[in-house]
Amino acid sequence: MSHEVGYMERTRAWYRALGYDRDYVWARYDDVPFAPLAKPLAECTVALVTTATPFAADGSPAVPKQVLSKPVDPPPERLFTDDLSWDKKATHTDDPESFLPITALESLARDGRIGAAAPRFHTVPTEYSQRRTVEEDAPEVLRRCREDAVDVALLVPL
Repeated sequence: MSHEVGYMERTRAWYRALGYDRDYVWARYDDVPFAPLAKPLAECTVALVTTATPFAADGSPAVPKQVLSKPVDPPPERLFTDDLSWDKKATHTDDPESFLPITALESLARDGRIGAAAPRFHTVPTEYSQRRTVEEDAPEVLRRCREDAVDVALLVPL
């Protein structure tokens, strides 16, 4: 007989084991800041947003903990993920396409399912500060998406 423990329950237990007095509080939005598409998806430019970080030229993680934007061409061969929380025993992040599907997005554009893939992808830090995410990082990603005339942002967290 197996016993499954849900993600939120497991996270609460982990925070308590670390000695925190309060449980982690997940972000909540009563007024979700999403909007219906202004045109068909087949005419939209789509950007990718991930929580993984690009590597710098010397192989080290590129300036972590800030919004970064990189060209989709050429796609990165790898991204830095070691600082993120994911089940490292059950899976790996050797295939960036699994969490930054640039090739798949470009294929959708060629097939006419989307208008175009944006010229850049964006990375966001995995901050545990909801205030910073809402007040700084999200508006910065929005600004960059608007620079690229993006209609839709596909969020691909790791």
